[in-house]
Amino acid sequence: MLIIAGLGNPGSKYARNRHNIGFMAADAIHRRHNFSPWSKKFKAEISEGELGGEKVLLIKPQTYMNLSGEAVGEAMRFYKLQPADLVAIYDELDLPPGKARLKTGGGNGGHNGIRSLDAHCGKEYRRLRLGIGHPGVKELVQHHVLGDFAKTDQTWLELLLETLADNADMLVRKEDSQLMNKLARAVDGKAAVEEEKPQKKPAAQSHIHQARNRAQPKLPATGPMAEMLKKIFGNKGE
Repeated sequence: MLIIAGLGNPGSKYARNRHNIGFMAADAIHRRHNFSPWSKKFKAEISEGELGGEKVLLIKPQTYMNLSGEAVGEAMRFYKLQPADLVAIYDELDLPPGKARLKTGGGNGGHNGIRSLDAHCGKEYRRLRLGIGHPGVKELVQHHVLGDFAKTDQTWLELLLETLADNADMLVRKEDSQLMNKLARAVDGKAAVEEEKPQKKPAAQSHIHQARNRAQPKLPATGPMAEMLKKIFGNKGE
């Protein structure tokens, strides 16, 4: 059995926060595959289903981010699972928006949800980090992670989550590098297409039209030259 834990904060107030991208990922997997309706257990919302022929428990801790390990640890003890049977999905400040990284073990990187998981579940579980970008200065970090995704984020966010949901069975088969390649191609491929869209050029004009549009030389209205031109061409309108 595999537990896939999406991390976030409960409640509508936090639903679209960058910090809740783990919840969003769990919801995307739930929508795409044949999982049971969400129910409450282990201080969390849980749902059971199958991916790649193996039983999977989706879990969204309802303890708030900083205590995520309490819920996930309780579920792991109930099912007698080891850290290797856990995949945690969460936001990563130090990755550009839309980028993803998956590895086993490592530090918490200052992420309180992961610090809690490490304390309650052990450290040798797989960590799927989804990039939300860094605001640039430490003072803006809290506002950034607890702020909603911008409208400009929606394209890459939907692509990332839907591609992850489509290929969630790779998490069961531990095809980690292949999954990372699929996520990267989905997000970067879209960006490349947008960059390659040709700029709209003004409609081409014929040589005759261009010639007509050129400024015509101004003829003298008075003086000897004007009198000469009148004798040659006559006065227009006479």
